Amino acid sequence: MESVNLIDAEPSAPPVFSRRREAAKGLRSSLAAGLGMFPLGIAFGLLVVQAGLPWWLAPALSTAAFAGSLELLLVGMIVTATPLATIALTTFLVNFRHVFYSFSFPLQVVKHPLAKVYSMYAMIDEAYAVTAASKERWNSWRLITMQLAFQCYWVVGGLVGVGISSLLPGRIEGLEFALCALFVTLTLDAARSGKQLPSLLLGAASFAAAVVLAPDASLFLGLLLFLALLIVRFAFSRRRGDSDA
Repeated sequence: MESVNLIDAEPSAPPVFSRRREAAKGLRSSLAAGLGMFPLGIAFGLLVVQAGLPWWLAPALSTAAFAGSLELLLVGMIVTATPLATIALTTFLVNFRHVFYSFSFPLQVVKHPLAKVYSMYAMIDEAYAVTAASKERWNSWRLITMQLAFQCYWVVGGLVGVGISSLLPGRIEGLEFALCALFVTLTLDAARSGKQLPSLLLGAASFAAAVVLAPDASLFLGLLLFLALLIVRFAFSRRRGDSDA
């Protein structure tokens, strides 16, 4: 009986080691994009203080609305006393892309209800880009660790920016455009895969058409055109995949 118990007890050790190993992989997966998020978080913290808002708004927004592009927009809208309805509509339009992230984001590997809720909350652009570019299989420990790391990079970066703002003698212009650098990096990283090249071309074509058709609302129209083309591409890819199967 003792020998049987020893044999039965042996398999219980590897999962603990495996969880630590997968968590470490998740942390490593976050480093590349995280190194870009941290300085952007600093820029966000600087922007909050330079806009005349209280310092605590930086970590508060990073917790209540964990979305870098939206947080930068919210700072400007709060300063100009934008109506609540406009803020709500802007939030919906900016974050609507996350609906399409769920089509290929490995959320199904997260089984615990609370962990799944957090994973949905932390489904940011960087997390999606990393999972989309990776060819490895994901699991709950690796995914959640990566998302937690991303939020730490952003929140801590914002606090560092708040601290730096108190040491600066004047205002720094152009901080609201800092996020564009990370989006460009993520786009180039995703474009390394041949499967994502059509989406990149569709995005360029959408914006070019929007500039010609509606120069004053090119960004908004370009997003709508790109969204429609992505839906068509998704439907076509599903149909072709089904026929091949």
